[in-house]
Amino acid sequence: MTSPLREFLEIPYDQLEELNLEAKAKRAARTPMGQIAEERLRYLTDQKNIKAVTVCFTDLEGRLHMLDYDKKFLLKSFDNLTFDGSSIRGFTAQSESDLRLAIDWAAFYWLPADFFGPGKVLVFGDVLEKDGTPYSADMRARLKGFTNDAYTNKGLTFNAANEIEGFLFRGRDAERRYYETRKFDFVNEGGYYHSLPGDPLRSFIDTVAEVQRAMGFANEKDHPEVAPSQFEVNYSYTEAAIAADQIALYKLICRQVAYSLDMTASFLPKPVTGVNGNGMHTNLSITKDGKNQFYGTGAEGLSDSGWSFIDRILTSANDICLTLNASVNAYRRLDPHFEAPNQIKASPVDRGSMVRIPLGNEKSARVEVRSVGPDANPYMVLYTLLKTGTEGPLTEGVRQTESYLPDNIYTAIDNFRASAYVKDLYGADVAERYAELKQASADRCPRLLGTRIKTGEIQFHHEVYNQSLWNQF
Repeated sequence: MTSPLREFLEIPYDQLEELNLEAKAKRAARTPMGQIAEERLRYLTDQKNIKAVTVCFTDLEGRLHMLDYDKKFLLKSFDNLTFDGSSIRGFTAQSESDLRLAIDWAAFYWLPADFFGPGKVLVFGDVLEKDGTPYSADMRARLKGFTNDAYTNKGLTFNAANEIEGFLFRGRDAERRYYETRKFDFVNEGGYYHSLPGDPLRSFIDTVAEVQRAMGFANEKDHPEVAPSQFEVNYSYTEAAIAADQIALYKLICRQVAYSLDMTASFLPKPVTGVNGNGMHTNLSITKDGKNQFYGTGAEGLSDSGWSFIDRILTSANDICLTLNASVNAYRRLDPHFEAPNQIKASPVDRGSMVRIPLGNEKSARVEVRSVGPDANPYMVLYTLLKTGTEGPLTEGVRQTESYLPDNIYTAIDNFRASAYVKDLYGADVAERYAELKQASADRCPRLLGTRIKTGEIQFHHEVYNQSLWNQF
């Protein structure tokens, strides 16, 4: 780690957890941004052992981008950070490339030095136009704006918790090298809830849990999943904008830990045929004045507003499917032979339903959207589901209509492009840019999925860091 000549900040895990939970609580309480900014700037000034601040943002497809700013530079220039947007797929054209980054001081994290390096802290940023207005393709800012408006104007707080499944494969860069190896190697074949203490999968899960606990996630439980070498590390409900940041950080933590163990954490929805795929079950609720708005005396213990929320999502299920299932590979997961949530209906027990109503009480009543893939843009997913569930179109009797989500990305793209609701939801320009990105990936893959994983659906997957290969197509 740190040599005697480099006295950079290294904080024990128990102290990290206290710091990050305190910061999360202030954010959830909507402490005024000016107050938090003042605290953070004072801390960075006074803490001499911090060398750099990592500023994160996501592109239109949900990839996490990170810039390391020297701390002294950031303290002088935090209100005038710029970057080249034309280098980010789905952002600006080359002729209009300059974009700004605004520091979201509330989304500030202290980092475990053994995985992120000593002397660093992390903060999220919002992408702005040159004139300082929110950038239309920044879904993080879109989600924050929507949730803040709902809180300010209606007193509503949107809550979310995500159950994110992944696979652990042998070797570093297993996805990037798939076009060479044509296979993924499991590290464990124990199956659901089963692994021996100290085996590679259990060691990975334990380490991920330790890191995310230190970063204030408020862990609940962790375990191997149904498929060989599959994992899930769960954490608690929180306000939706915080939850979306935690999805991005969860995947970053998993990849960082796996890399340190000479392995690869993969969030491809269906990297291996013949076994269950990866999902990102998304649990949602709405509170007002501390009361759960989904709890009631209707069917399955839901209120009328809870059922209206579900019916609006079901009404637009085909229109928004491309958002929730964002890659060629995602449509392999919607295979009904593996508990695929591909039926456009809601049920308390049928796990083939797009929406499940978990058993709940006044505190825990919620809606679980099961069809979401773990590679989807987390900010776009939560913005889409929350806005659609509260303001989207409503078709009477939609729950009784037997229909299914698309089984291929081409149909999903067509539905997305044809939808007037999608254009209203994202804006016509942003919607078309997103569709073009998905079309570009699809066009580099065989049109029919077949039964075998094709190299193209891995090689040109938006989360695989091998973008130089795009130029060799």
